[in-house]
Order: sequence, then C-alpha cells, then structure tokens
Amino acid sequence: MAVVDGAYVFQGPNLVLPHDADDKQAFHTLSRSLVFNSFDGHCEIPTVDGEYGMAACMLDTSAALPKGWRSIPIRQALSVAARGIVTAGSPEGLLFRAYHIMQWRRESRYCGSCGSLNGDAPQGLARLCPVCGRQEFPRISPAVIVLVTNDRDEALLAHNANFQGGIYSLLAGFVEAGETLESTIIRELREEVNIEVDTIQYAASQPWPFPNSLMLGFTARYAGGALKPDGKEILDAGWFSRDALPNLPGNGSVARFIIDRWVSRGT
Repeated sequence: MAVVDGAYVFQGPNLVLPHDADDKQAFHTLSRSLVFNSFDGHCEIPTVDGEYGMAACMLDTSAALPKGWRSIPIRQALSVAARGIVTAGSPEGLLFRAYHIMQWRRESRYCGSCGSLNGDAPQGLARLCPVCGRQEFPRISPAVIVLVTNDRDEALLAHNANFQGGIYSLLAGFVEAGETLESTIIRELREEVNIEVDTIQYAASQPWPFPNSLMLGFTARYAGGALKPDGKEILDAGWFSRDALPNLPGNGSVARFIIDRWVSRGT
C-alpha cells in the first residue's frame, strides 16, 4: 500500500482548499508544510493512521478560513472529479477514509462508558480511555442500497425527502440489529414503497462517510405489491426505462455506479 505523505483540511462536510486549487484535484492531499503553517493552532492535526501516513485537520464549522483558502462540499467534488465507484486506496477512497476518521475523532473525545477525556491507543486506530480502559474504534454503519427491476426491464427509482434538485435514486436503508442484509432490503422496500422483492444479488460496495456508512449495493426483482411511497421518507417513486430516466445522483456514488451498469449492460 502506498504511503500518502500529505494532509487534508476539513470543515464539517466540506473540503478546504487553496483558492487556486482546481476542483478536479480536490481529492489529492496538500503538502503537510502548507497545512501545518496555515492551520497550526486552529485545530488538531494528527496523523490519521499509520497505514497510509495521512494527516488531517478538522476545523470548527464556524471558524473563519485564512486568506487564500476556500471550501467545497466533498460531495460536489466527488461529482466533478470521480468516475465510477470509489475504491479503497484511490484518491477518493483515501479522502473518504481520512474524513471518516476525523469525524470519529471529534465525536469520540470522551469515553462512552465513564465520560473521561479519551486518549489514543499506543498502537492501531483506536481511542483508549485512561481511566476505565475502554477502547473505541471508528464507527461503521452498514446500509443497503438496491436496484429493483420488473418484468418490463424497468428500474425502480425514488425521490427521497432529503434529495435536492429533483434527484431520483435507488432505495436504501440502514441495517438494524439482528438483521441480515437481505432481510433489511425486504423490510425497507415494504416500509418505503409497499412492494415485495426476490432474487436478491450482491452488486458492489462503497465507503460513504456521510456520516459513517458502508454502502452495500444489491439488485433484486419485483415480486408483487402496489407501488406506494410512504409519503414521509419517500415522496415519489416510479418505474423508469433506460431511455426515460429522471435526474440521477452524481458520479462517484455506488447508486450511480449500479444504475449506469444497468443502463449499459442490462443487469
């Protein structure tokens, strides 16, 4: 694995860049000396982890940026620069890893058992409470996302209440305690759009640190039920053919990857 001798700067869900940096290069690390000289004293700048050697800074969301710096939403940078799915070790994957870990570091300042200020474990990526000895590792929340097709070879796409710009995407949901990935898919589709599915097959996975997900992509076949959005989380849903698709999610997401694969290969 290549070691990345560089650093990132984050502010909430945004990536902080020099004004003259191209958005298409947003996923590449900055020089450590530039970051340290510009932000030392404004935030903790730890080495994210020893595996890749990345360093990162997480600014307070209300902090003013130094002269010559700007911020860009990470998702916007992803849609501009990424092609295909985000993979481990790619520039996008490394940035996602750094962002995920930095969010977790901020959220794990205090021990979840006794409330003491956390420290870092001497080895590995973990928090270690100096009082009760509790170890904490970065939280990863598995979520499923599924492309459902029917006998007319149409795909089920839905508009979530949180989507902007009239975007339609795949149905998704978090895995609950005691569930398998397949049972989560069945439950989510029943709850959100009132349908049944079968022939569930794995498609692809992707880290998605907004805030801490691992997206597990699947395909499935429609097996019955009248399509009916729940009206709360899902505002609209419909069956779409390849030549009449609505506005889709941006490049770089596993949802777009699975949709594009279906469009191009019919799978």
